[in-house]
Amino acid sequence: MDAFKLKWIAIIGMILNHIVIGWWEIIPTWLAVPLYAAGGLTFPIMAYFVVEGYKHTSNLKKYLLRLFIFGVIAAFFHPFVFGSIIMNIMFTIIVGIISLVLYDRMKSRSLFWVVFVILCLLTMFPIAFDWSIIGLVVILLTHIIHDEKKRRIVPAVVSGVFMIFFSLLGVLAFSSPYVQEEMEISGMDETLMLVSTTFCIGCFAAALLLKNFNGERGQRMKWIFYIFYPLHLAVIGGVALALGLVDFSVFQLIIL
Repeated sequence: MDAFKLKWIAIIGMILNHIVIGWWEIIPTWLAVPLYAAGGLTFPIMAYFVVEGYKHTSNLKKYLLRLFIFGVIAAFFHPFVFGSIIMNIMFTIIVGIISLVLYDRMKSRSLFWVVFVILCLLTMFPIAFDWSIIGLVVILLTHIIHDEKKRRIVPAVVSGVFMIFFSLLGVLAFSSPYVQEEMEISGMDETLMLVSTTFCIGCFAAALLLKNFNGERGQRMKWIFYIFYPLHLAVIGGVALALGLVDFSVFQLIIL
């Protein structure tokens, strides 16, 4: 399986997952489970190619600028899908790449780990980042593991384990009235929290797919993911807005 096919699998998994999140109120649970699980395929695959892009890019500044521009564009549509204000995955990738630069250039490894922990915390507060700490850890692991077979499998498996932990933690936390209120504001409910536990299945499946990556690029698709990311959010969010599943009041969450 070449890079072109893997990237398309990642894109399709992302779209299916976001359809569940954005249209949760009208999607039956039996259908939501496999669609949500498919979302777990996306980030481990994309993280692998983000690291490959970092290693082989001829202009890191332009690489980061592209991510930033499309992250800003996607930021307008993101709340209509997720029902809350968070920093989308483009910004997580940017911080992840910054971590790689620091890892490669900082002479003190101990100081790097201090800085890395700070960066991880900044992806949680004051505004949460998509994939947050897990995203940074997966990107860094993909970079620092030297054995090619392990660097394709271990980060994806680690992401799946993390997702199991945080999903179950979320389900348990839902018993708290305060947490339940916050979740409901962002459009989450207990059933969706339970469905989210299937996300790890996609992460583990991503490990299998990456294991079978043949190392070939396949067809070029430099701009496809950049364009698809804000575009699919616009479509899913636009339908959600038209169906009354979310409204412009979601932007009030940023000042709460």
